[in-house]
Order: sequence, then structure tokens, then C-alpha cells
Amino acid sequence: MATEEQVLDILKEIVDPEIGVNVVDLGLVYGVDFPQPDEVMVRMTLTAPGCPLHDTISRSAEMAVQTLPGVKEVHVKIVWDPPWTPDKLTDEGRRLLGF
Repeated sequence: MATEEQVLDILKEIVDPEIGVNVVDLGLVYGVDFPQPDEVMVRMTLTAPGCPLHDTISRSAEMAVQTLPGVKEVHVKIVWDPPWTPDKLTDEGRRLLGF
């Protein structure tokens, strides 16, 4: 069974192509759940509703998490509440963006 730490680590490989920072450090990942031992549910948002890369980012996240040992099923749920703001950036995200 994968751990939350493993899921977050692999999601750091998914970079928002418009911003150039990974989805974890952007603060886009709102939660990781394990409904079943071999199933992962990722709740995440995007920086803006109507983002043209919605499908690309969510599909990339699914494919990355799917590579973890013991994971058979991955679901990425895009949520809009609470809305994303720059306050959600990690310290590393702030550093990468020059804040």
C-alpha cells in the first residue's frame, strides 16, 4: 500500500506548465485518501476555474500515482472549494516563484 508521503513525492513531478512549479508546492493538492488499500483518491484544485490544462494536469497526476507499488486504481477529483490563493504555496513554492 502506498503512503501519503509517497503520493505527495510523486506528485511533485507534475509541474503546472503555465507556472513552472509542481502541483504540491503550488498548494494545489488538498488531500490524499485511501478508500481501499490499492486505491488512491487525490483531491486537488487548479489556480483558476476554466484552466485549459485541467485534463492534462489531472491525467498526469493519475498516471504518476499509478506508478507507485501496490496502487491499482487512482482517482483525481478537481475541487474548487476552497478556492486556490497564493497563500496555499509551500515555502518551497514561494522560493521557486521568488516570493
